[in-house]
Amino acid sequence: MDCYGNLRMLFHPGPPRSPTYGVCAGTLQDHGSTVDHYTAGMLLSGVGDALGYRNGLWEFNESGPAIHKELKKLGGLKKISAKLPDWPVSDDTVLHLATAEALATGKAGEELLHEVAFRYVEGMKDMIGRKPGKATFLGVKQLRPGHEGGYRVQYNPEAKGCGAAMRAMCIGLRYPRPDQLSSLIEVAVETGRMTHTHPTGFLGSVASALFASYAVQRRPVITWGLGLLKEACPVAKTFVKSAGYAVTETEGGWDYFTEKWKWYLDLRGLSKGTEPVTWPDQYGPAERDEAYVSFSLSGWGGGCGHDAPMIALDALLGAGSDWGELMSRAAFHGGDSDSTAAIACCCWGLLYGMDGVPKCNYRNLEYRGRLESVAQKLYALQ
Repeated sequence: MDCYGNLRMLFHPGPPRSPTYGVCAGTLQDHGSTVDHYTAGMLLSGVGDALGYRNGLWEFNESGPAIHKELKKLGGLKKISAKLPDWPVSDDTVLHLATAEALATGKAGEELLHEVAFRYVEGMKDMIGRKPGKATFLGVKQLRPGHEGGYRVQYNPEAKGCGAAMRAMCIGLRYPRPDQLSSLIEVAVETGRMTHTHPTGFLGSVASALFASYAVQRRPVITWGLGLLKEACPVAKTFVKSAGYAVTETEGGWDYFTEKWKWYLDLRGLSKGTEPVTWPDQYGPAERDEAYVSFSLSGWGGGCGHDAPMIALDALLGAGSDWGELMSRAAFHGGDSDSTAAIACCCWGLLYGMDGVPKCNYRNLEYRGRLESVAQKLYALQ
């Protein structure tokens, strides 16, 4: 297929959908979502990124126990002041902000996609010391915002990484309601495919956006994975067919993402979206490292589009409202720790706000002002 095939001009709320798996109809305010929760989601996503990254020292440390040992020497999480120069945000937050600030313009359809593409190109000028992935580099290099079809790139069968997943949570803040599912998925797919054209990559964008919207809806976390498989993936597959871009290639690579997620839900006893969650008898830092590798495609937990949101969900399920436990599970492990933390912490902030988060973790965070500002703009649009 021509990579500049036709795009349906949807990105609209669409017909109301019947809420399932425990979500109730009604306004977001009915579910307890406030502008403070939006602000917490965006801000804590940056915090998770910066702490999981630790200027590259922890993202590329393959031992969770070693990271926890270093954390203890630093005085623990309550003593970490996430600020420059030692705790910059990584490419994750730079590109998450790019996505969010494009969405905050209120644009839709192809106009929105060109805006996102433009901001990705601009964002890549801010990558010194932030270590973006290869697929992100290759994809953004091909974008031609403002030109016909310029938000599409050539299909790359190797673009399976987590680069689309870690920048998509804000899409769930822009399209948070159940009746906006089609818009959420279409934007997540198209923006994800700007760099990560393989379904293992861009379906990670769908998962992160979807989980953020579920957090806004106050949908039970135990139902999120099943919602991804039963509600979102079929809609995404239908959209891919209608959009006309790399349809054959995409369908050929589709099954790994869905089959791995089925495997994970079986592992945790969540195939029916009901409690209790099944956990190993021992699940400390060493055991989590081993488990996260088993989630992965490449042997680096969280490095791909399917397992970055999977580890984030695993951390949310295990931590509940405990910020320290969330960080232990999502940020301080021997995998792609900044990306898994960025996803998990955004959803956690949407659920719980800033309660229990040490002020030093966020007071002087790089780009704090932009994160808080765009959160408020997205809230005003919903």
